[in-house]
Amino acid sequence: MARTIIQKITKKYEIIGYPRLVRLNPNIPWKTRGNGALCLHVGKHGGKIKRKIGEINSLDVFCSLTFTKELDENEQRNLATIVKETVETQARIDDENTNPGYVLLLKKPDVDLYQKAVTKIVTLDNVQIILHNQQAMFEGYKNGRGLIGATAAISWEPLDRTFELIAYRPQQRWGTKRQIDLKSVIQMDADCPSTFDNYDARNHHNRIVPNSPCPILYGIRGNDVEELVIASTQVKSEPVDSWLLFETNQGTDNHLQKKQIAQIQPFESVITEGSVVENPFTIQGGHVLFTIKDLTGTIPCAAYEPTKEFRNTVRGLHVGDLVEVYGGVREHPLTINLEKLAVKHLITLLVKTENPVCQTCGKHMKSKGTEQGYKCIKCGTTSVTPIIQEKPRTITKGFYEVPVCARRHLSKPLKRMNQATPSLLVSFSGNEGIQR
Repeated sequence: MARTIIQKITKKYEIIGYPRLVRLNPNIPWKTRGNGALCLHVGKHGGKIKRKIGEINSLDVFCSLTFTKELDENEQRNLATIVKETVETQARIDDENTNPGYVLLLKKPDVDLYQKAVTKIVTLDNVQIILHNQQAMFEGYKNGRGLIGATAAISWEPLDRTFELIAYRPQQRWGTKRQIDLKSVIQMDADCPSTFDNYDARNHHNRIVPNSPCPILYGIRGNDVEELVIASTQVKSEPVDSWLLFETNQGTDNHLQKKQIAQIQPFESVITEGSVVENPFTIQGGHVLFTIKDLTGTIPCAAYEPTKEFRNTVRGLHVGDLVEVYGGVREHPLTINLEKLAVKHLITLLVKTENPVCQTCGKHMKSKGTEQGYKCIKCGTTSVTPIIQEKPRTITKGFYEVPVCARRHLSKPLKRMNQATPSLLVSFSGNEGIQR
């Protein structure tokens, strides 16, 4: 959608700043798969400071890094027509889960709308009130939920951001098997340290390649736009039709809220601290569960089978350990689906290694029965204390994360955890948010 609209409008209009790819609450049950919306800031030509943001049909695409002139009413209506025609031509409205919408606004809604849409449930009624109050040009298709994501994407004000370079396939190759050299992706991942979530070596998963039969060939995520362009030149693949750079909220943890256990609600994503009160156990399907508590209550936590080796970290926990958990909240039963885990404190585990030794005879004593102590059968000396040793723990204090193959778009990788962040708005979306 973004690529096609940019191709249609750049001769007459100018893109201001990077196109945006904005992910919203990943726990909404009725969302599209990635719960993402695309946003363009559009003005007239006239910006003096420009940056290359892509190529379409071998022609360079630039954005202005400064605000340009606003569009008059005729130009706004013309732009709305282009967006409408593109949505109705390209959106898969025949899919039962696709409910697209587009929005054109002269003024950004308050950032509070984005904060709600990335962390909670936003109703379509509330969004439509905003759109009507701001005299927006908009249209929602089918149940209209796409308007929620489209409007929220416009309201995003990044405190932290990443970028994604998306390469597109020629239309004649859509739906066919993608041809990408895996060795080149592995090498790119090693050579470009500011990129992330490219390849999962342990699980042999090429994360830059989509699973769906969509027009995208691959997407490389990272912190630095210059290195993303370099990274894309290292990927050996079938012909690339076009590529674009997007500013995104991916890898930012924007969806997470710090809460006490009693405050946690379904469909949220939370950070909460508690002590382990039930040892981890494995259920059918390979899912690993344990329970934590704080002063306000208890809640189960789960490392599901797709998190692969992360489950071994969870299995290393024990009653009494102090942890901080990060994850999305399942409704029934109320459970935190783990994305990351910070081990704050590990208790000392002591295990009996042998019966006590008689200080008189030098022989091992015999047990007198369960919890009845020990007695030397030669001289009658007794003891209640066996020989114990500290049991080694399989984990240490620190952060642990799910593997790349299981990472959500919004989840901040550990490699980003210590990093600081360095007009007419058009937005369109598939099916973000939901009415209760």
